[in-house]
This record gives sequence, structure tokens and C-alpha cells, in this order.
Amino acid sequence: MPATEGKTAPAFTLPDQHGDKVRLSSLRGRKVLVYFYPRADTPGCTTQACGLRDIAADIGDTVIIGISPDTPAKLRKFDDKHDLGFTLLGDEDHAIAEKYGVWVEKKNYGKVYMGVQRSAFLVGEGGKILRAWPKISPKDTPTALLDALAEL
Repeated sequence: MPATEGKTAPAFTLPDQHGDKVRLSSLRGRKVLVYFYPRADTPGCTTQACGLRDIAADIGDTVIIGISPDTPAKLRKFDDKHDLGFTLLGDEDHAIAEKYGVWVEKKNYGKVYMGVQRSAFLVGEGGKILRAWPKISPKDTPTALLDALAEL
């Protein structure tokens, strides 16, 4: 079951695209968009990441964090290629995706496998989930974030 609004966001410490450890708890006092995506540099994931990059100047001090099962090296290439400028975290063993309830059974061309369900969570200054968007589309993620920040 995905993490839900009103609950405390599951904690994490993961390596970013530069190999540095990032803790969700170190961002207390700021809003944080934590979004999960299946794989760096695929069409949908690129659309989503570039859309968030393009609104970064419009979200104040809200932090954007993208999490995927990719290695830090692959995340760095993705960041460099698209000049994303925000934190990408590697959840290689998908433990954090599991904590958020977004590591799910998927089907593609009759093949059943486990993978990341594209989802996003807006975590408030105190660590509670303010908004949850399970199964969000790549192009809707930036708009959903802007709308939520305008409402809060």
C-alpha cells in the first residue's frame, strides 16, 4: 500500500548522483517532493525530470528528490545529459520504494515483473506527507506540485 497523506514519510538515507549520502531527515523545515520513477533516461522518466527541472525556479525552497533503482553513476549521466540540477537518489535494492509502497508487480507484453510504480509525495516541513500521487503520469508531475504548493 502506498504511503498516504497525513502519515509520516518513511525515512531514507540513499546515495545521490555524486555518491554522497542524502537523508530525508536532514531536510526538515523545508517541503520536499519525493518522486519515484522506474529508470533514468527513458522517455517517460526524462519527460518527468525535465518538467520538474523547468519549474524549479517557481517552487521556492521546496526540494526535489527523484528516486529510482539506478546506480549513482547512471543517475549522474542522466543529470548531466539533461542538466537537471536537483537530487537523484539510487535505491538499487528498492528498499525505499518498498517502504513507500511503490515497488509493485507490473505487466508488460505478458511478462510479469516487479518494478517502480511512478508516484510522487509532497512531504511537509515537519515530515508528514501533505500530498500523495500514486500512479502519476510524467507530464502531470510538475503541474500537480505547483497546484499543491499554491493550495498549501
